[in-house]
Amino acid sequence: MKLTYLSAALLIASPFIQAKPLDLDLSSSMPAIEKFYLDLHQSPELSNHEQNTGKKITSQLSKLGFEVTNNVGGFGVVGIYKNGDGPTVMIRTDTDGLPITEQTGKTYASKVTVTDEHGAKVGVMHGCGHDIHMSSFIGTAEQLITHKNEWQGTLMMVAQPAEEVGAGARAMLSDGLFSKYTQPDHIIALHVSASVPAGKVSMKNEYTMASVDSVDIAIKGKGGHGAYPHTTIDPVVIAARTVMALQTITSRELSPLEPSVVTVGSIHGGSKHNVIPDEVKLQLTLRSYSPDVRNAQIAAIKRITAGIAQSAGLDEAMYPVIYVKEESTPSTYNNPEQTNIVRKTIADAIGDENVLEAKAVMAGEDFGVYGRTEESIPITLFWLGGVNQAQYADSIKTGEILPSLHSSKFAPDYKVAIPTGIKAMSNAAVALFNK
Repeated sequence: MKLTYLSAALLIASPFIQAKPLDLDLSSSMPAIEKFYLDLHQSPELSNHEQNTGKKITSQLSKLGFEVTNNVGGFGVVGIYKNGDGPTVMIRTDTDGLPITEQTGKTYASKVTVTDEHGAKVGVMHGCGHDIHMSSFIGTAEQLITHKNEWQGTLMMVAQPAEEVGAGARAMLSDGLFSKYTQPDHIIALHVSASVPAGKVSMKNEYTMASVDSVDIAIKGKGGHGAYPHTTIDPVVIAARTVMALQTITSRELSPLEPSVVTVGSIHGGSKHNVIPDEVKLQLTLRSYSPDVRNAQIAAIKRITAGIAQSAGLDEAMYPVIYVKEESTPSTYNNPEQTNIVRKTIADAIGDENVLEAKAVMAGEDFGVYGRTEESIPITLFWLGGVNQAQYADSIKTGEILPSLHSSKFAPDYKVAIPTGIKAMSNAAVALFNK
């Protein structure tokens, strides 16, 4: 049941939230955390290859007294710390890097290169800030152990692999995350932002990130000589018609009040100027918040592609083949009740002026999977500002666009972002323990 404004206000004023923020002295711990960050930044590993990263997380949690299991769902790590009777709070970080050659110009820039599955040499970079996430994660674990007299329950620290390919959360759940270890009562995470200044956080209730589907379409035809098109059924023309027709799904089939993206990101067909091919392949990304919109998108794609093929004179056996990849990422829905607690607590810890209201984005994050299990556990993801404050102010003044997440030039201000993340996450966790 959704909260009314009145009930939300009453919840924010709830006496169950800790009376005052944790007294965190980070001056002594930050040098080691920053060293950990720089090591992670300079040694990123691609999705499903995070073996050494997992070992580093395991080592850090073990030193803090956690019962640690590694190689969960791939190279995932689960740390359990029992601190008396009470709820279980799960804090999640992601661990994988991206196939990007870093161009930030930083002295600590990643110089890692690997050979990918196609045999190409690629650079590797933490272009989505997962090194910030992991550093804040370990710093939070350290502070929660230091201040364990201020909470009771079970702290569950989860370092998840393969977020960038939308597979890690499901893999960890399939490997018994909520059955072999413990089932959490609350799940929280942060994600660095490339559009919020360092020292601030932002969040919103309900849908905050989109569902993501990858769709492959194989459009069939009858090829032949380019000089005799009348003897063929040209799949290039069918593909062109299809690309344009797919644009009407969002603009004409779905409510303007329901966010929807249908993007054709790749089109490939043919090999020579004067040869009409037998097949053209399309690759699409679909984005939405509502499961009903997602289902409508897929149904419309199947109907439109079949209709165009039929109008071109193809038999049903040669209608396009539609493949929706299994690694669909669901939308991330921030539980309003829990998110109100997290928001109020973080505002008390870092100042009201430093907690902003976020807008929903069409980017995807498989963190949402944890809230879609049968247990319906409440989840909250908030954004951690990563942009240098002076750089942010200059961008506002000049209109210059800041480097985005996944940019080769994205360089978060880690000296400000990480301690903010630790303060925010530590206080949020204690508030949920004491709810």
